[in-house]
Amino acid sequence: MAPATTLAAARRLVGSRRRTEAPRRRPSPSSPPRKLRPMSEIMARAKYAVVERTDYSNIICEQCGSGERSDELLLCDKCDKGFHMKCLRPIVARVPIGSWLCPKCSGHRRVRSFSQKKIIDFFRIQKTGDGKNKCTSNQDTRKRRKRSRSLVLLKKRRRLLPFIPSEDPNQRLKQMGTLASALTAMQMEFSDDLTYFPGMAPRSANQAKFENGGMQVLAKEDMETWELCRAMFRRGECPPLIVVFDSCEGYTVEADAQIKDMTFIAEYTGDVDYIKNRENDDCDSMMTLLLATDTSKSLVICPDRRGNIARFINGINNHTVEGKKKQNCKCVRYSVNGECRVLLVATRDIAKGERLYYDYNGHEHEYPTHHFV
Repeated sequence: MAPATTLAAARRLVGSRRRTEAPRRRPSPSSPPRKLRPMSEIMARAKYAVVERTDYSNIICEQCGSGERSDELLLCDKCDKGFHMKCLRPIVARVPIGSWLCPKCSGHRRVRSFSQKKIIDFFRIQKTGDGKNKCTSNQDTRKRRKRSRSLVLLKKRRRLLPFIPSEDPNQRLKQMGTLASALTAMQMEFSDDLTYFPGMAPRSANQAKFENGGMQVLAKEDMETWELCRAMFRRGECPPLIVVFDSCEGYTVEADAQIKDMTFIAEYTGDVDYIKNRENDDCDSMMTLLLATDTSKSLVICPDRRGNIARFINGINNHTVEGKKKQNCKCVRYSVNGECRVLLVATRDIAKGERLYYDYNGHEHEYPTHHFV
């Protein structure tokens, strides 16, 4: 028989720990404990399958609760709920091609903030030794000369004015930071020029001589202004504009300083492609570049992958008087060195804090703007 002290010790051991319990192991300091992903994150990334309903007659809008205007109801391909195009924020102007997800199912992309160094690298700003040099053009030089011509003649031949960058370098970096954040949120690359890629229209297709009826040629003085503004942007001297997010309009552009009438704002840039290749494209920011006599040679600018601040300037509702009053700039197509270019120009003085708008249907009247605010 075992001693009493040994039996008592065995009883205490059995009472304090079950026989089936495994001995506890101390965590190794080299291997941190595994973190499990929350279920919400797993469900957000999980693949989904669309289950067709047998009856869609009782679909209503999740925002306004109405089932009227069924031709404007969009069905989410994940939750199968309905939304009116004009009830969404931002408003959807046309029916999307392919699958569509509602704001809740699509999630919100995180807006990145950029440091000063990252902004310089993002836009590939050229460093200059002396930043105090003010940019002057031949147009400014001519203003100093004595005017011998009448003011009426001068008004008829108005020329483009270069934008005036903010004097504070930190303010300019802030302005460019808002553009970088918007481009990143839209999964776009910055490009301040037209881009050509294999499988799309080649650069040789972009010739102004193909335009049906001809295209106006950018005057020599205006070309100097355009080249001056491009050089300023490469040095980090951007136009006084900021990109902000509006819950109704989406990303939009505001003036960060006063902009005078006839000021060059930006060139509309992006990938150049044939219109025939984009007939079933749901990109809402395509811009006409060339309307050729041979329609198969007509070109558009597609800023869905690459572009600049012109991508975020919104259009007006040209079906209402109030919508037309908001227009303060316009898109003009020019022949520049034999190539087609689209320039955004102010049509009146723009105050600080005022948002920029132009008419999407200034030429063709084909874009549906009746839902625009």
